[in-house]
Amino acid sequence: MELGPNGCIVVGAGPAGLATAQQLGERGIPHIVLERGADIAHCWRNAYDSLRLHTGKHLSALPGMRFPGTTPLFPSRDDFVDYLMRYARRFNLSVQTNRRVNRITRDQSWIVETDRGVLRAPNLVCATGIMSNPIVPYLTGRELFRGRIIHSVEYRRPDPFEGQRVLVVGVGNSGGEIASELAAHGVDVSIAVRSGANVVPLTIAGLPVQYLSALVRKLPRTAQEWVVERIRRRSDARRPPVLPRPAHSPLDSIPLIGFSLVDAIAAGSVVVRSGLAGFTEEGVRYTDLGRERFDVVILATGFRAALSPLGSLVSTDARGFALRRDRVRSAQHDSLWFVGHNYDSTGGLRNINTDSRLVSRQIAA
Repeated sequence: MELGPNGCIVVGAGPAGLATAQQLGERGIPHIVLERGADIAHCWRNAYDSLRLHTGKHLSALPGMRFPGTTPLFPSRDDFVDYLMRYARRFNLSVQTNRRVNRITRDQSWIVETDRGVLRAPNLVCATGIMSNPIVPYLTGRELFRGRIIHSVEYRRPDPFEGQRVLVVGVGNSGGEIASELAAHGVDVSIAVRSGANVVPLTIAGLPVQYLSALVRKLPRTAQEWVVERIRRRSDARRPPVLPRPAHSPLDSIPLIGFSLVDAIAAGSVVVRSGLAGFTEEGVRYTDLGRERFDVVILATGFRAALSPLGSLVSTDARGFALRRDRVRSAQHDSLWFVGHNYDSTGGLRNINTDSRLVSRQIAA
């Protein structure tokens, strides 16, 4: 199948792919969206049960459609999946599900090889995001460990871990939420922290911290740092720090949002350990040379951009994202774009809204 002279293939039918499809449709650009899962938002459907957006619904909507007034300020996983389903129906988005992209090559156009045939188009948008590509680092002795090792992407709910000793590795938002949820259900849980975490409140004066972040980002860097420092002091006054503070600013990396983990640590229901150095038969070794027994290790070690079908066609930065210019266009190919690859404290979904509009304008130009 070959799309027309201005046609576009969109890979991925999560929020990035759906927003891009809606914007392409608004401009009359022929396109098709390919989704590996049985339905749209495959990764979101399989996220852990208690997941809630850290970003408020007003700055988390996709182009052209707000969240219903009845949706909570911080939508749950099910709220968000329902929103995406209604979004796809409202705009009659052209999505082919159960169509995995295996390889992408290029001659005069983009050639997308799937498990159900080959498609060609002059333009390609990679909207695969990061959730489908978890980082699973190799640590010495892993093959010796008699317990279970999973990535946070495999975690669903706390019940299966009752009566077990669990180590969560990593203090990002997924690790923090999983550790605190396990602790709230009486699970014996520790968290391995290598470099620390910047912690910010979920809300300030009743408003999502993301809303303040979106405003602060418009200020000069010195003013941004001043605001961040005031927030830190206010947070520390209410909750004395229980996690080491990293060398980088919360402006440079997404902070730990909310106090559920620090409250659990302060209450003694989550124990902080040093970084994970490796495994033993019964448990783990820490960077401070300590050892401890565990039944399960949950690697909350993050994700990288899902770019494997592109192979060597693109180069990446230190965080694993494709090199880009103008936020969204490939630095190496004028007809290749990326949506869902900009992450900062203003929110990934807000960036998707911005970037999908930008991509559609550039393709239409």
